[in-house]
Amino acid sequence: MSDSATPAPTPSSTIRILLADDHALVRRGVRLILDQQPDLEVVAEAGDGAEAIELARTSEADLAVLDIAMPRLTGLQAARELAALKPGLRILMLTMHDNEQYFFQALKAGASGYVLKSVADRDLVAACRAAMRDEPFLYPGAVTALIRNYLDRARHGDETPDQILTPREEEVLKLVAEGHSSKEIADLLFISIKTVQRHRANLLQKLGLRDRLDLTRYAIRAGLIEP
Repeated sequence: MSDSATPAPTPSSTIRILLADDHALVRRGVRLILDQQPDLEVVAEAGDGAEAIELARTSEADLAVLDIAMPRLTGLQAARELAALKPGLRILMLTMHDNEQYFFQALKAGASGYVLKSVADRDLVAACRAAMRDEPFLYPGAVTALIRNYLDRARHGDETPDQILTPREEEVLKLVAEGHSSKEIADLLFISIKTVQRHRANLLQKLGLRDRLDLTRYAIRAGLIEP
């Protein structure tokens, strides 16, 4: 199978894969797709989510490809367990369901991609390589679902990621990032220096940052100041 859009890594960087699906025939087909690639190798196979977790403990897998619907533990349940057990393990969900609810649950469970079985021969190899580059892999319908979800949240006034700061905190952040001192910010915003310092402390805590440099980088990413 050709995969011209996603060049294969060098053979020395083989991606070791744990494959879990309760249908042996599906596993065989998926394994054929993966093992045809010089940089992909299925090193363990599981028939359900619980077995996948056990194999993850003993195998040196870099990536888990999990079917969503499996007995004992589903792929979603297994993904949550694996994300806690082996934080470095990348996870892809493999499913026959083009279903928004499953898709969002997969993202919450820690999966970095969602591949439909119906187009696995087209998408799975690229999804594996994307996961190992820490890039999300989304099929076109999932992209549409994400955009629709974002617009619905914005339309209903729900908090979106760019609204975690209050307008005043954004003002303080912008001025801090532009290099103004606490006194200058206090004068510009007609507030006390103590209030400025409280806003700065809140910004660092809310955003999980350490210092002015981190705040400046965040302000650039948020589009508050020019790089």
